[in-house]
Amino acid sequence: MIEFKGSHFERDVILRAVRWYVAYPISHRQLEEMMDEHGVEVDHATLNRWVLKYVPLLEQEFRARKQPVGPSWRMDETYVRVKGTWKSLYRAVDKGGATVDFLLTAKRDRKAALGFLRKAIRWHGTPENHDRQERC
Repeated sequence: MIEFKGSHFERDVILRAVRWYVAYPISHRQLEEMMDEHGVEVDHATLNRWVLKYVPLLEQEFRARKQPVGPSWRMDETYVRVKGTWKSLYRAVDKGGATVDFLLTAKRDRKAALGFLRKAIRWHGTPENHDRQERC
């Protein structure tokens, strides 16, 4: 459970601000304006601190609650159209078809793909190799 004890703002306000920042392509100053429109006066520097503090904690909580992944999973790459522009989608999918993890980037990026693969291995272990063997 994420601890919000000692925070000047209520838990719901902090989580709403962090969610908006993560979900939408906005700056901390734009988020400051949005919060002000909803009656919450908070500085953009405070919003930045919330994002830096709570996003890793939220990711840990989400991953802890995620269904376990099978020992056999694969990574693939494809292109998808998002709001009229093509994006590169990297996916790791287990044998049952459940998504292990994914990464969406603006363009094909080898460094990002390797980082994504390393992260998937770190969280779920090295996938088992199930190469098909030729029968005699």
